[in-house]
Amino acid sequence: MMKEKSISASKASLVFFLCQMISALDVPLDSKLLEELSQPPTITQQSPKDYIVDPRENIVIQCEAKGKPPPSFSWTRNGTHFDIDKDAQVTMKPNSGTLVVNIMNGVKAEAYEGVYQCTARNERGAAISNNIVIRPSRSPLWTKEKLEPNHVREGDSLVLNCRPPVGLPPPIIFWMDNAFQRLPQSERVSQGLNGDLYFSNVQPEDTREDYICYARFNHTQTIQQKQPISVKVFSMDSLNDTIAANLSDTDIYGAKPVTERPPVLLTPTGSTSNKVELRGNVLLLECIAAGLPTPVIRWIKEGGELPANRTFFENFKKTLKIIDVSEADSGNYKCTARNTLGSTHHVISVTVKAAPYWITAPRNLVLSPGEDGTLICRANGNPKPSISWLTNGVPIAIAPEDPSRKVDGDTIIFSAVQERSSAVYQCNASNEYGYLLANAFVNVLAEPPRILTPANKLYQVIADSPALIDCAYFGSPKPEIEWFRGVKGSILRGNEYVFHDNGTLEIPVAQKDSTGTYTCVARNKLGKTQNEVQLEVKDPTMIIKQPQYKVIQRSAQASFECVIKHDPTLIPTVIWLKDNNELPDDERFLVGKDNLTIMNVTDKDDGTYTCIVNTTLDSVSASAVLTVVAAPPTPAIIYARPNPPLDLELTGQLERSIELSWVPGEENNSPITNFVIEYEDGLHEPGVWHYQTEVPGSQTTVQLKLSPYVNYSFRVIAVNEIGRSQPSEPSEQYLTKSANPDENPSNVQGIGSEPDNLVITWESLKGFQSNGPGLQYKVSWRQKDVDDEWTSVVVANVSKYIVSGTPTFVPYEIKVQALNDLGYAPEPSEVIGHSGEDLPMVAPGNVQVHVINSTLAKVHWDPVPLKSVRGHLQGYKVYYWKVQSLSRRSKRHVEKKILTFRGNKTFGMLPGLEPYSSYKLNVRVVNGKGEGPASPDKVFKTPEGVPSPPSFLKITNPTLDSLTLEWGSPTHPNGVLTSYILKFQPINNTHELGPLVEIRIPANESSLILKNLNYSTRYKFYFNAQTSVGSGSQITEEAVTIMDEGKMVQPLYPRIRNVTTAAAETYANISWEYEGPDHANFYVEYGVAGSKEDWKKEIVNGSRSFFVLKGLTPGTAYKVRVGAEGLSGFRSSEDLFETGPAMASRQVDIATQGWFIGLMCAVALLILILLIVCFIRRNKGGKYPVKEKEDAHADPEIQPMKEDDGTFGEYRSMSAWTGKKMDKEKKRKGSCASSSEADPVFTKAKSVRSDRSNFFKRSGDQYSNIRSETSYTRRKARQSSELRRASSVSASLCQEEKKSDKWIYRHGSRRHASEQQIMGLDEGSNSQAGHPPPFHQPLSCNSVRGSLARQHSSLPHRFSQTPDYSSDSEDTQSSNHRK
Repeated sequence: MMKEKSISASKASLVFFLCQMISALDVPLDSKLLEELSQPPTITQQSPKDYIVDPRENIVIQCEAKGKPPPSFSWTRNGTHFDIDKDAQVTMKPNSGTLVVNIMNGVKAEAYEGVYQCTARNERGAAISNNIVIRPSRSPLWTKEKLEPNHVREGDSLVLNCRPPVGLPPPIIFWMDNAFQRLPQSERVSQGLNGDLYFSNVQPEDTREDYICYARFNHTQTIQQKQPISVKVFSMDSLNDTIAANLSDTDIYGAKPVTERPPVLLTPTGSTSNKVELRGNVLLLECIAAGLPTPVIRWIKEGGELPANRTFFENFKKTLKIIDVSEADSGNYKCTARNTLGSTHHVISVTVKAAPYWITAPRNLVLSPGEDGTLICRANGNPKPSISWLTNGVPIAIAPEDPSRKVDGDTIIFSAVQERSSAVYQCNASNEYGYLLANAFVNVLAEPPRILTPANKLYQVIADSPALIDCAYFGSPKPEIEWFRGVKGSILRGNEYVFHDNGTLEIPVAQKDSTGTYTCVARNKLGKTQNEVQLEVKDPTMIIKQPQYKVIQRSAQASFECVIKHDPTLIPTVIWLKDNNELPDDERFLVGKDNLTIMNVTDKDDGTYTCIVNTTLDSVSASAVLTVVAAPPTPAIIYARPNPPLDLELTGQLERSIELSWVPGEENNSPITNFVIEYEDGLHEPGVWHYQTEVPGSQTTVQLKLSPYVNYSFRVIAVNEIGRSQPSEPSEQYLTKSANPDENPSNVQGIGSEPDNLVITWESLKGFQSNGPGLQYKVSWRQKDVDDEWTSVVVANVSKYIVSGTPTFVPYEIKVQALNDLGYAPEPSEVIGHSGEDLPMVAPGNVQVHVINSTLAKVHWDPVPLKSVRGHLQGYKVYYWKVQSLSRRSKRHVEKKILTFRGNKTFGMLPGLEPYSSYKLNVRVVNGKGEGPASPDKVFKTPEGVPSPPSFLKITNPTLDSLTLEWGSPTHPNGVLTSYILKFQPINNTHELGPLVEIRIPANESSLILKNLNYSTRYKFYFNAQTSVGSGSQITEEAVTIMDEGKMVQPLYPRIRNVTTAAAETYANISWEYEGPDHANFYVEYGVAGSKEDWKKEIVNGSRSFFVLKGLTPGTAYKVRVGAEGLSGFRSSEDLFETGPAMASRQVDIATQGWFIGLMCAVALLILILLIVCFIRRNKGGKYPVKEKEDAHADPEIQPMKEDDGTFGEYRSMSAWTGKKMDKEKKRKGSCASSSEADPVFTKAKSVRSDRSNFFKRSGDQYSNIRSETSYTRRKARQSSELRRASSVSASLCQEEKKSDKWIYRHGSRRHASEQQIMGLDEGSNSQAGHPPPFHQPLSCNSVRGSLARQHSSLPHRFSQTPDYSSDSEDTQSSNHRK
């Protein structure tokens, strides 16, 4: 007894001593600071204790450590020094202790089996790793054995033994057949934990010769196969037939039928067995039984319950699995096998032992000279582990003496340390099931104060919210922190400020007058330093006019207002949501500056609309509901709510129940569906009615359950489809007797509001739940995982109790029990709570940034120790901001962006960066209290990107053969401009593009004169800038050289130019510039670039100059052009764009499906056959009604030409001799057409002339008076040249015709074009390319030659007249020449 008293007294004195000691310093994770401070070694990475390696690969034994100066490394093997230099197969990585054993040179891995230990040493101490046991994995072959076939009678049990080879680690067993299909398993047939296959009873379908057991060795990725096992099941019917065939009729024969049998355990054997499992492991217990019918297995724990949430049943309930076992799971587990004939059971006695586990692991100490400190090493296990100490890897008993050190069991006490006291201490906790080894250093430093917070750091907060101003510091001894307002102001004191231990100054309620400079001063006996920071307090953002509730009829218009007021230095963004989601992609939703308007409201628009206003510092929102209703219906039968029930009566009064009856009221044309019963507690809540129950409308009585100590009154409400009736008159009152509480408070929680308290809250019982007078609560708590007794207190009329003086963020077991004057409620369940959180102490370290491309970067950081979080880890915040653009060297207002990464994530992506810019970032850990200190700012730069388009392109000073181009540099160069790329090409009147010319221009130029251009020619220009990365987007412009000196060619009206596109993933915005008459109706044509498919056409509503193409395919290049309705062939030039890449999807492209390709091939083949048939029918001959055409359209050569009718007077689409020739052909071959309207030549020529006439009339009179003799001469020369070329073409065509009849099909379109030239078709007749005359017959070679001769002879007659060129511009003439 005296011994126990002395021990307790010594412990009490030790606790008192520890309470008097100065707390150890924390070293901030500042990279610059850590580089300057000396630090003993710390093991940062090592291989696992039991390390199984692949014998086919090199062995890598990891050992990494940090320290200042950098540590050196050494190894022991099997307890003795391992000289690496003497083994040529072993190397150590540079600046590391990791060993690499090369076994590729024929060395076996078994030669390096053993126990390895790494030591990292510098001048301040030595840290050691765990004992690393190296063993190569083994996957031996199956031993050869002769397997006899298994002959089994139907209904008997059977066990097929697997007996896999012993491997390292043990293999995974499974059964398959010869086809590598897993054998089906069920309650009757299943695999045991040892790999054997158990049959509770065999059936005839079990007969097969390929039961194969496989062993998979995961470490070496190999699978071993056992020889197939044959099973033959004899059924009773077949056995009787066999016996009958071998016995005479006089013999008595016949096997017994299949008999049912009670269960018998196949495994485990006997009635009891024992099992030992380690704490934290998975406990697996197995029972497999034989019997017919197949037995069912049930599990129980004798004297207790199976642990909830950790218990699982596997293998058809034959295996009991309990995860994360603890000592509480020890006990007897009973499995029972049962079928219709009986049962059997087996009891497994489970004992849970425990390898050592930490209660308090030793932590690093940073002390200043003369300070005191402690290292505590506490572990638990079963059996209790022993604690031993080492210093610098040497048992402390034989280590050099240190007068400042005293060992007391699991604690080392340091008093008045000096710099020579620095060392690394190892704590070893071990028992028969394992060990724990932890390194903790004692580092004695003498350092003057340092402030780590950046100077003049700007903090911005919203008025009336807390302001936290950091002053991260370090020094040894620990500095004292003081705050001053201004540079030379007075020291800050008083309740309006909160001073945190980490140096942070908190202003709980910041006001506008809190704006200013704050100075932090840190001092210790070695020096003093200070730092100034700035605080700005902004006005809060407010919604001064909120959206209001709306009831709108269908097809009407709804409008919500959201007028805001904000600090002028903050930029707000307004977002509208519908039902907490984005607004529908619908043109009916119009978002204005201060409102949201919904046009043509539909039922789908019904919902809640929220206006959210965000700034960089705050966010506010307001919501309103939109209800869409139909127009009032036609008056019909009046349906109404029912009348209230009558005559309520209470009968059968008991302590806990009573019967209520009533008489229904009038239904009012709608049947009563149900009755709702409510009650009033006149004792506790008079005048408040509560829901009790409800019954169907056909029921008028109900048995009600009652609670003690309640003065009940009841009322009934009738309900039909229209609604609820008024409540009935209350029933008479009924007071129940008092009793103990039946239940305890719910929603018990323990959450600290301050770092040193625990706030226990609960939901109080309602008055009727008290069951009696004097309701109180017994609140109990104790620290978890510590052998403390429960502390209790009884309170009343509250739902909260605060426990003060708790450690920061420690788990507690909590329970709250109700009691009244009659006694206690049942024992409550325990909940786990935590004492208050504090701000994290440590910033994330080793922040690294990997720039992926010019707009995206990836940031990595090391997670902070969980103990330094001092709260629930919520995640990490990355603050990043642009410092400057590297191309302009101009700083701007820093707008910090924040990304939050939830959980213990250690990396994240930074999107939306600007190319060729310098950025800074830092990382902070976040808990429930707030953010921890920021990591040091990390600077990174983004590479160059492609530039934006040039800001403008102007074309001035047109001459006969030159144009002057002027441009502005890109708004966002995104790098160093290397050059500009200019591409241009001529355009004719039909918007066909000529050859493309490309010019590279130096980046320092801003204008260019293009010379040697064609006169009176329109050009299209494409202009873009270029960096070293590539070319940016281009801008386009068109211009025309003048046709004569001093005369400016007016723009060709109407025209469409500068078609631009902005493409997204599935849509593109198309815009253009239009010059011409008002009220033009535009259309947009588009198609896949490079495809021969027809253009798709979309009509533009109104005369807008923009359009949105929807339903595009992601990642596809498209071509687009814009045209105007009513103007044949009037379109813009083509533009190309590409949609954005598609998101990851599992959709299948239909164009790659076999069925779709086959269908398209069949359609193409059918069209080809139809074309061949039509061609053959056409080649058989046809009559053309040319004579009628001639009569209706006289020869234009003998008609007088009009001077000012706006038509071409040059020559018509068909001459007289051509008509006569075709008339002869009609008589000879017959006709394919029935009327003159079917003749495509005349019809088309007439329409084209009319269109061209109208076109030039609209274009103005600038061309009507142009008449030149020079142009006339040139035209005559071109006509002669055209006929000569046509002659050569006809000769080549005739030669091709003789070679093969297939020429007609392949070159029909080309021959048609030649005939048009021969017959004198005007340029406009070919304006609708791709639509040749359907019944045009090819001319014969002789007729072509004759036609050419007559055409040539008629030239003098044609040009002897004075033609009218008033309707032909020079561009049109040159276009005819090209045609």
